[in-house]
Amino acid sequence: MTNHAGAAGRETEFTLAQLRGDCARMAPHWVVPMADVPAPVLPSSIHGVVVSSASARLVEAMPEYGQ
Repeated sequence: MTNHAGAAGRETEFTLAQLRGDCARMAPHWVVPMADVPAPVLPSSIHGVVVSSASARLVEAMPEYGQ
């Protein structure tokens, strides 16, 4: 990433455009191996999973998050 440190050695704020530019310059260096797609799991084969009621409420409310 481009060095955005000031004279005192502390980081300065940089813009989203600068961050995107840094990422675009680094992207060719990242090699992503092809991943095998996992086989689907039948819901009937999933058992023994326990979640807290707070987690269940959070997941249940997720469809409303993007609205």
